[in-house]
Amino acid sequence: MAEAETILLLHSWYGLRPAVHAAADRLRAAGHEVVVPDLYEGRTAQDAIEAAALKDEIGREELLRRAVTAAAPLSARGVVYAGFSLGGSIAQNLALGDEHARGLLLLHGTSDIADDAATDLAVQLHVAEPDPFEPDDWLNAWYLRMRKAGADVEVHRYRGAGHLYTDPDLPDWDGEAAERTWATALAFLADL
Repeated sequence: MAEAETILLLHSWYGLRPAVHAAADRLRAAGHEVVVPDLYEGRTAQDAIEAAALKDEIGREELLRRAVTAAAPLSARGVVYAGFSLGGSIAQNLALGDEHARGLLLLHGTSDIADDAATDLAVQLHVAEPDPFEPDDWLNAWYLRMRKAGADVEVHRYRGAGHLYTDPDLPDWDGEAAERTWATALAFLADL
């Protein structure tokens, strides 16, 4: 049996919605410990305009600070960083800065990476194709920079799915793509 992982799962710019709790429950059912911090402190957005305003109001630096605070007690024992869209971007930043990180699971989002970054992390990205927030030229450059840094990267694309296709309460929902994503992600976690 594969070793259970401790996973820090970060929500999207919509906030800590039911889909994030459902994802955490799915990961727990597979035997993993999952920590789901609320970076918005109880607030959620109902649409993309409200989500963008909420993210901007809190600010990226404060969101990163809150995520670091949530990750700090987990880091020493090794954690898999995971996140949805904005949460994936933040998870990537945390994982690349944590020498004890065990893996990085990105759902719908990436972040820039420094030219001098170095990591041996296993990384799995799941993203719509096309995705207006993760355009092809960006993803190609991201992939090359992650590989140059030493990461073992897998990219899974889902043609025709919307950006946040794993959230059944959003217009982007694609049930088939979501199920394929979770099957692949669970296998990735089991192999870490």
